[in-house]
Amino acid sequence: MFVVVGEALVDLVGQRGGRTWVAHPGGSPANVALGLARLGNPVTLVTRLGRDAFGEMVRAHLEDSGVQIDAGSDGEVATSLAIATLAAGVASYDFRIEWDLGDLAPLPVEARCLHTGSLATALTPGNGPVIDLLEREHERGRATISYDPNVRPALLGAPEAALADIERLVALADVVKVSDEDLRWLYPGRPDEDVARAWLASGPALVVITRGGEGVFAVTRSLEVRRPAVPIDLVDTVGAGDSFSSGLLDGLRRADLLGGPRREALAQVDRATLLSIVDAAGMVAAITCSRPGANPPTREELDAAFERRA
Repeated sequence: MFVVVGEALVDLVGQRGGRTWVAHPGGSPANVALGLARLGNPVTLVTRLGRDAFGEMVRAHLEDSGVQIDAGSDGEVATSLAIATLAAGVASYDFRIEWDLGDLAPLPVEARCLHTGSLATALTPGNGPVIDLLEREHERGRATISYDPNVRPALLGAPEAALADIERLVALADVVKVSDEDLRWLYPGRPDEDVARAWLASGPALVVITRGGEGVFAVTRSLEVRRPAVPIDLVDTVGAGDSFSSGLLDGLRRADLLGGPRREALAQVDRATLLSIVDAAGMVAAITCSRPGANPPTREELDAAFERRA
C-alpha cells in the first residue's frame, strides 16, 4: 500500500496570451497518487480539499481512478489553484494555495511506501507536520520514503532559503526523484550528476534525475545509468514529472524493492532491474506528455505502449 501526503489542487491551463482556460485536477502529490492508482496500486492520499465545486471535481477525478482520499482531507478553505501558462507545450505556474493539514497520524501498518514533496514540504504552516511525519517514519524504518522536491520558485523565494530544508528531506528519503530544472535553480552552475552523487551520499538508496528531452540519470551505491527520452508528439508537460514518479514507484513495487526490510535490496538493485524500472517510468511520463493535463496512463495503456515499441 502507498500513502501519499501533499497538495491536491486545480490547474487552470491556458496558452500564453490566450483568453481560454481549462480546469484540470492537479497538484504534484495528488498526480503521483493518481498515477499509482491507474497502474493498479492501492493508494491513500492525505491532502486538503475545499468544500467547493473545484474540490468536488478533484475528489471525483481521484476516486474514479481508485485513489482513496483520507477521511481528514476535507477543509474549510477554498480548493487551491495553480495557474499554468503554456508556451510551446511547457508550463509555468502561478499559485493560489493554502496548506495546513494539522498533526498527521503514523502510517498504517500495511503501508510500504510514503511519498511526498513539492508544496507540501515547503509551505508553512503545513510543511511542519509533513516533515515531522517523515522524521518519525524514517526512525521507525518500516516504509520506503519517497521525495520529489518539485520546486516552485514563485513560492520559495531565493534558492538559498529553500536549500537547507530540501537537503534535510533528501537525507530522510530512500528514493529521491528530481528534475534537472529544479537542480539548476537550487545549484546554479553545478553539474546535476554531481548533485545526485552528493545527495546519494547523504542517505538515499536511489536518486533519479529527469532531464526532459535529454532522458534520465539514476544513481545508486554501485550503479550509474543514463537513459534517453522516449520520443513523443508533445502536447504539454503538465504532470510529466509526477507521472514519472508514479511509474518509478510502481516499478520498485513490482520488483519487490519497497518497504523498510527491502532497503538494502533497493540499494543493491542490479543494472537490468534498474533499467527496466527507469524505462517504464519514462514511458509513463511520455504518455502523459502526449495528451493534455496531468492525465497519466492506466496499466493497460502502458502495456500497449510497450507492445507497440516491441
